[in-house]
Amino acid sequence: MDISKIKKALIEQKNMNLSGNLYHKTQLDFAYNTNHIEGSTITSEETASIYDTGTILTTKDKIIVLKDATEIKNHFTLFKFMLDTIDDKMTEDMIKKFHFILKNGTLTDSEKEWFNVGEYKSKKNFVGSISTTLPKDVAKDMKNLLDWYDKIPKKSLEDIIEFHVRFESIHPFQDGNGRVGRMIIFRECLYNNIMPFYIEDRNKEFYIRGIKEYQLNNEKGYLIDTCLNSQDNYEKLVKYFLE
Repeated sequence: MDISKIKKALIEQKNMNLSGNLYHKTQLDFAYNTNHIEGSTITSEETASIYDTGTILTTKDKIIVLKDATEIKNHFTLFKFMLDTIDDKMTEDMIKKFHFILKNGTLTDSEKEWFNVGEYKSKKNFVGSISTTLPKDVAKDMKNLLDWYDKIPKKSLEDIIEFHVRFESIHPFQDGNGRVGRMIIFRECLYNNIMPFYIEDRNKEFYIRGIKEYQLNNEKGYLIDTCLNSQDNYEKLVKYFLE
C-alpha cells in the first residue's frame, strides 16, 4: 500500500478534527494500548471519553488515577505533534520533546526536581532484570545511537526495530521510555514509507519477551514477529478506512 496515502490521510483528518475516521481510531487505540502496556488503569471506553469529551464517564466505585488520565490526554497531544513534525529528521531534541509532551503535568511536587521532564535521566533505572545506561553516559550513548541510525541510507523495518531495542537498552528517561520508544517506531515507519503500527496490549507478553530475547541472546525473531503481527493489524485498519 502507498504509505504516503496513510500519512496524507492522518494529517488531513487531524486538521479537520472530525471523528469516525482513521486518525480518530488510531488516536484512541494507540493511546489505550501503549499506556495499558505500562499499567494504566484507564479503559478503552474511558480513553474514548477523554478524547471525545475531555471528561471520564466511569462506574461509581472506580477511583480514577489522575496521572493515568493525564498521560492518556498527553499521548493524544504527542501523536498530533508527531504528525506535525513528520517531515523533519528525527533528532535528540525531537525525542526529548516527545518525552516532555508525554510526561508534562504528571508529576508530584516531590518528583519534579529530579525527574527531568524532557531531559535525560538523573538517577539509575532498569527494565526487568536488565541494567540500563548510567545517567552520566546517556548523552553519549544517545548521540552514538542517532549517529548509527543516520548512517543507514534506506531504513528497513528491521532497522527501526533495532533502534527501538537499543533505545530501550539505554532507557534515557526516568520514566516513559516505552511509550516514547513506541511513538518513535510509528513515526519512523511513516517517515520511511513503511507501514506504521503500534503494539497492542494483547501482545504485551510477546513484546516484552521479544525485547528481552533480543537484548540478552541476540534472538531477533520473537520481537520482529510481534511487530509484524501488529503491523498486519494496523494495515487491516487502514484498508477499512481508506480503501
